[in-house]
Amino acid sequence: MPEYASRGDPRRSMFLLWGRIELGSRGPKQGLDVADVARAGIALADAEGLGAVSMRRVAQAVGRSTMSLYTYVPGKAELLDLMLDTVLGERAREVPPPGDDWRGAVEASAQGAWAFYERHPWVLDIAGARALLGPRELDVYEAELRLFDGLGLTATEQTQLVGALASFVRGAARALADVRDAERATGMSDDEWWTTRSPLLTELAGEDWAERYPTLTRLEQERAFAQADRSPDDATPYLEYEERAVFEFGLARLLDGIEAFVADRA
Repeated sequence: MPEYASRGDPRRSMFLLWGRIELGSRGPKQGLDVADVARAGIALADAEGLGAVSMRRVAQAVGRSTMSLYTYVPGKAELLDLMLDTVLGERAREVPPPGDDWRGAVEASAQGAWAFYERHPWVLDIAGARALLGPRELDVYEAELRLFDGLGLTATEQTQLVGALASFVRGAARALADVRDAERATGMSDDEWWTTRSPLLTELAGEDWAERYPTLTRLEQERAFAQADRSPDDATPYLEYEERAVFEFGLARLLDGIEAFVADRA
């Protein structure tokens, strides 16, 4: 089950995100501040996953007792909000400025989002249904909206295009994370998984295979799954390579559709 953003106390969390209160003013700071706590949580999540993040582990990372950490952050819910908004500062800096080549800028932004999820896959374990309303999250949204400014779109079309791209990239990144999680969880590589099950599939499907799955049979015969464009030196596991290829292909087709839509509006 995923974690949920914006689950902490609304006032305390929002004031913390916007840096409007010093929660640690009554405690022994000694060079530590809220940003240090957020960075410690991010480092822990990057290294071990979101499940490793607790007030105790973060307190250990910053050299404080668990109880003293509460003078900086009210609780884990607020800590996760702070971590997520802090790390989104990377995305805000990466979104290119709008220019004459709006498609190139949108593509670069989507590629940047994909790379962001690869660096911080734990972000995908925080449900994105509700916004944080933190400054860096809003910085990202503002930058992405500007990419479609001045193209003759309505306000609703502009926001929905940003949402459609964000959903596509997050979904593709989630699929890649699932592939990597599967290998870690099972201790079995893609090749081991396939060589174990492929003979069983052949045995169980038998002679009815081609009749039952004619389209799949034809595509397999035409080497649809051979990854023919892969470099001989590329050692990326099969399913990881496939997810990246699907992302690249899907992004290009999505941008084709947006370009045609923009041209029609213009």
